[in-house]
Amino acid sequence: MKKLLYHFDTDPIPSVFDSVVAYDGGADHVTQLGGVNEENCGGLVEGAIYTRAPKDKKNTAIFVGGSDLFAGQKLFQLVHDQFFQNFRVSVMLDSNGCNTTSAAGVALLSKATNLQGKTAVVLAGTGPVGQRAAVLLAISGAKVRLTSRKQSRSVEACDEMHERFGVEMTPMQASDDDSIQTAMDGAHVVFGAAKAGIQLLNAKQWQDHPTLELIADVGTSQVLGFEGIDVMDKNTERNGKIVFGGIGIGALKLKLHRACIAKLFESNDIALDAELIYKIAQDMA
Repeated sequence: MKKLLYHFDTDPIPSVFDSVVAYDGGADHVTQLGGVNEENCGGLVEGAIYTRAPKDKKNTAIFVGGSDLFAGQKLFQLVHDQFFQNFRVSVMLDSNGCNTTSAAGVALLSKATNLQGKTAVVLAGTGPVGQRAAVLLAISGAKVRLTSRKQSRSVEACDEMHERFGVEMTPMQASDDDSIQTAMDGAHVVFGAAKAGIQLLNAKQWQDHPTLELIADVGTSQVLGFEGIDVMDKNTERNGKIVFGGIGIGALKLKLHRACIAKLFESNDIALDAELIYKIAQDMA
């Protein structure tokens, strides 16, 4: 029986990246649907849960994607709200790569050092990857500062993540050199999650930092989030710091993403969100 993956994307046009990785992860056929929301997801889920016998339901799965994490979280819950008894299929949430990218990055950091009690700063932390990286750092025992150019946005993201995961994070503004310096004061770990082409720290800001130990930047564009690192860095020592670049993290992210797709077809009751994806990443790092 063919393994069918239904990609529910909250954006109008579904992600090509997610389609490719879904096939590489073992799906026999991927159906991509854009603009999926609370008004139209019910019928789509019914089509997935009613069409195969109980023993065969593990061969149908749903992937929730899109660029908006809040919309993805809501859709992920709406999908589960349609399930009852054994009328369910496995589901994965990875809006804009939020869970697989952050899990890969934090798993590599946690392998490099014990994060318990460390002060970790997530710069550009209100995007999908930044939010989930902050959560996973907190789950790993770090004291997390989540930053945004706007304090109100940082507060909103921290509140959302506290409600969903029960973790405590400190919202901070990081919009200029002074506020960035304040956010970085006493930090041991910094995780950069900016959009492509945005520099978060110049070389001097991290190279001369007295307490900084670990650096991770998910950027892969020509202008990286942290000046002076290399996109290929993976557990690389630079200026006394251990550095992970975007492709250094991305290799594990892709391996993890494929493994999670494969896991969806092991049974019909798997829910892959940040916590479980992180556990899988830790085993793979």
